[in-house]
Amino acid sequence: MTTISSESTLGGNLLISKEEVLLDYKHAVESREVSILGRKDVFMGRAKFGIFGDGKEVAQLAMAKVFRKGDFRSGYYRDQTLLASLGILTWQQFFAQLYAHADLEHDPFSGGRSMNAHYGNRWFNEGGDWLPQTKHFNSVMDVSSTAGQVPRSIGLGYASKLYRENADLSEMSNFSKNGNEVCFVTIGDASTSQGMFFEGINAAGVLQVPVIFSVWDDGFGISVPKKFQTTKQSISEALSGFQRTDDQHGIEIITARGWDYPELIQTYQKAACYARDEHVPVLVHVEEMTQPQGHSASGSHERYKTEKRLNWEAEHDCNIVFRNWILENSYASEKDLEIIEKRAKQTAKDARKAAWDALKVSVKEETESALDLIAQVEMASSQPEKIKSVKKQLQSSQGILRKDIIQAIKKVRRIILKEGIGIQSNLSKWIEEAQATGFEKYSSHVYSETKHSPLKITPVAPKYAEDSEMADGRTIINKYFDSLFESNPLVFAIGEDVGKIGDVNQGFAGLQDKYGKLRITDVGIREATIIGQGIGAAMRGLRPIVEIQYFDYIFYALATLTDDLACLRYRTKGGQAAPLIVRTRGHRLEGIWHSGSPMGTMLNSLQGMHIAVPRNFVQAAGMYNTLITGDDPALMIECLNGYRLKEKLPSNLKDIRVPLGVPETIRKGTDVTVVTYGSMCRIVMEAAKQLSETGIEIQVIDVQTLLPFDLNHSIVESIKQTNRVIFADEDMPGGGAAFMMQEVIDKQNAYRWLDSKPTIISAQPHRPSYGSDGDYFSKPNADTIFDGVYELMHEANPTKFPVL
Repeated sequence: MTTISSESTLGGNLLISKEEVLLDYKHAVESREVSILGRKDVFMGRAKFGIFGDGKEVAQLAMAKVFRKGDFRSGYYRDQTLLASLGILTWQQFFAQLYAHADLEHDPFSGGRSMNAHYGNRWFNEGGDWLPQTKHFNSVMDVSSTAGQVPRSIGLGYASKLYRENADLSEMSNFSKNGNEVCFVTIGDASTSQGMFFEGINAAGVLQVPVIFSVWDDGFGISVPKKFQTTKQSISEALSGFQRTDDQHGIEIITARGWDYPELIQTYQKAACYARDEHVPVLVHVEEMTQPQGHSASGSHERYKTEKRLNWEAEHDCNIVFRNWILENSYASEKDLEIIEKRAKQTAKDARKAAWDALKVSVKEETESALDLIAQVEMASSQPEKIKSVKKQLQSSQGILRKDIIQAIKKVRRIILKEGIGIQSNLSKWIEEAQATGFEKYSSHVYSETKHSPLKITPVAPKYAEDSEMADGRTIINKYFDSLFESNPLVFAIGEDVGKIGDVNQGFAGLQDKYGKLRITDVGIREATIIGQGIGAAMRGLRPIVEIQYFDYIFYALATLTDDLACLRYRTKGGQAAPLIVRTRGHRLEGIWHSGSPMGTMLNSLQGMHIAVPRNFVQAAGMYNTLITGDDPALMIECLNGYRLKEKLPSNLKDIRVPLGVPETIRKGTDVTVVTYGSMCRIVMEAAKQLSETGIEIQVIDVQTLLPFDLNHSIVESIKQTNRVIFADEDMPGGGAAFMMQEVIDKQNAYRWLDSKPTIISAQPHRPSYGSDGDYFSKPNADTIFDGVYELMHEANPTKFPVL
């Protein structure tokens, strides 16, 4: 462990110009002033919530001195000083985000979608093409979940390793300059208790990637002191076993104090050299920090800090100590600093006013339009007093919330509902337009809306000859991956056992020997950072395929998938994306922890990712091709029991493109439509043969993808023919089958064509028991499908189909 100094260096010499020192002080006091005003805005009701970077200013200024274009910040919600000093954030933008101004011109980070202190630069031009990352200071859009920024940080650093060591990537100069880019992670000390942090530290040490973890240690996690948080009450001491040695890789650990400007500058200079030049990960433990306004606007820190602690924090406030150092070392006079401080206060006030005025102006036109329309209704209505009351209420509002405007118009429409006056249609048109505007502002960009969307590919069907070879599914997917890695140098795969043995089902068999360990790489058992390793690399222009060995173990990584990856494009309103493919295998393996079908959880958690559920490996290859061409993240769930099943090998395997959201009818029938996916397709087809013997012909539809689902509403067309439908899957009740039913019966209005109730066949409401009998009694099987279909037909024609 490296300690920069055992005594304060504040009196020592530092090779830094007066202009640079005073610019740093300007940034520090401006940042403090906006924090103070931001907190007041929350208490005044202008903002819903506020969390600020006061007490962290000087450490972030030191970090900014070694932050280079091409580097990445993967931080948390107290980094405003760093962002402002790098020019990524203006103070007007700071307040615009605090006020949730839903306009990218004012909040370019999220368009009003993320709460304050969540910052990310924009990575794409208007056409959806990557901007050159090496020409920008890069910041990944924050997540609020503590330590959630750590997994992706491993991938951001890992990309530098690949760009430096893989000669085939040397031309990717817009993304890297010889792998010199560093990922700067910031995290509060209390959040280091999270498993993601420990997993990330271990992964960084194993991989030897250029990541600098900066821990802001102010002694508390909200109200909980360090003695209840961290072993030895020091994260640097707790992690001392990770310290690298002369003969063993590890991480470099450096401690510094959050109020010591020269010490912090020296610390970050040293840390940056280790990370940038040697690709050594570094932990910078910044101790003795303060939090002058407490954790957030949700409460006062006087409730849990002792008077002694509060007095210590007042004395060691980094801005105050920095100010004293400037005076003691004659960088400026008292008068000089007072001028800077006075200007900083005014700068903060001006930025605040500009942001608030801009917010009001942004809805002024809508408000005036609504008031004009209400006035017209007032004149035409037989209930003018009621209308006038609504108008008065809207006029007296602060005039900044669109919901107040649209609610006023809806109230007026309800008042005149039975009057039959023509202007009612104008109200409805106004509401329709307002809702469309609201959708664009608050609900767009869940998926790609660019020319690179995987929904815009041209489908290519598989081609077969009369003598096409029959091959195991594992052989087909192996041949496909071979062609993919040969043709696309940006693609790499990581996962448990994917390298040396070629994955547990041989999908990558022999490919590490052919393409090298940088392209197909074994990793440890660490699902969260496997996903993070892929996310960060995908953020830097690479096309990773990362493997979760079995579908049930995706829960270890679910927080990272849902909080970071799935919502990345949405929470930046199209400004950032990570086109990662998560590969896993599920369905029909037996046992509580290997049953592999938690679809309901995925559907509710991973909106923003495509979920592909191919029934065989030719389909899987076609879906991989589609996804690797597009710019959205995806989850690919291969059939675990299909690797040894025979399929025809098409002649154009590497060119197949399966369209997303387009179901395929795999069996024609006239009596009942059965909608399913994945391994259930084979089971339903088996039941179809048995049903045919009793005179019942079912139409079997493989949905192919669950997200998106049946974009062209083709399933309802089948139901129009059969007038009956069963949704079948092996998820628990209320899961995937329930989702499919809602999509078809509700959204496609298929209820109009039904002569029998829509039916769901799903698994039992528990995880499956082990063994073949456990599987039979826990999950749907051919008998279950047969009985479900037959019951519908018996109800329709009991004479022809007597009770079983």
